[in-house]
Amino acid sequence: MNFLQDSLEGFLAREHRIVIVEITAASGSTPRDEGTFMLVAPTEIHGTVGGGQLEYDAIENARKMLAGAGGEARLDIPLGPEIGQCCGGRVELAFTIADEAARRTLDARLAEEERRKPQVWIFGAGHVGRALSDALTMLPLNVFVVEARQSELDQLTSEVHHRLAALPEALVADVPPGSAIVIVTHDHALDFLIGQEALARTDLAYVGMVGSKSKRASFLHHLERQGIDRGAADRLVLPIGGTEVDDKRPEVIAAMTTSEVLLAFAAWRHRDSAPTAD
Repeated sequence: MNFLQDSLEGFLAREHRIVIVEITAASGSTPRDEGTFMLVAPTEIHGTVGGGQLEYDAIENARKMLAGAGGEARLDIPLGPEIGQCCGGRVELAFTIADEAARRTLDARLAEEERRKPQVWIFGAGHVGRALSDALTMLPLNVFVVEARQSELDQLTSEVHHRLAALPEALVADVPPGSAIVIVTHDHALDFLIGQEALARTDLAYVGMVGSKSKRASFLHHLERQGIDRGAADRLVLPIGGTEVDDKRPEVIAAMTTSEVLLAFAAWRHRDSAPTAD
């Protein structure tokens, strides 16, 4: 379970009087998309529909409903000068008091969203692996960390799924299609074994490995010795995090790699949604 999911479950456990505020339509330039929702309680909120005056008006309307002081079931809000926002688009908001039936519907929706979250598998729980898991768990992703050393798993500071494996490369087969694999173990030879297994697949959104130009060259030679077409390495990001920022601190590598992973997931979704030729 990641941080976002944990805080949402905590909110729902604490708050028993809630209004669900959802964007049911969005046109033009808007801060959030259709389907986005937030939860409003008498003194707390969870999530955001975009901030600014739009969100202030949404919260005010929801709390009127909770207090039995009116409030509208739907609002159509132009995001222009009249409310002090310059987006220029328009959103429609629906307000639902979360009775028992609405909570069941919300729980089912949250469970489905959790199931559909992209997965990131980090192989290695050393300094970079821990920094990367910390960065990724703040995002709507399911994060798994695989490590051969229990002592390293014990040092994880974020709430992630973790797997202790004597042969980490064997777990590559468990990774669902469309996932990302990031290889940051303590052993170059192990990196190469995991990388070889990952590149044997063509259904992953991202495969990355920590290292340098010389490590990439060594990995290419490894593939050649194994009789694997070097073209497979075209799908490998090595070094992860790119070379634009010359900073090898684990936290910086993690931040840059997180950006790469998000871009890879966006490209994967676009590829899956692209029309196919007849």
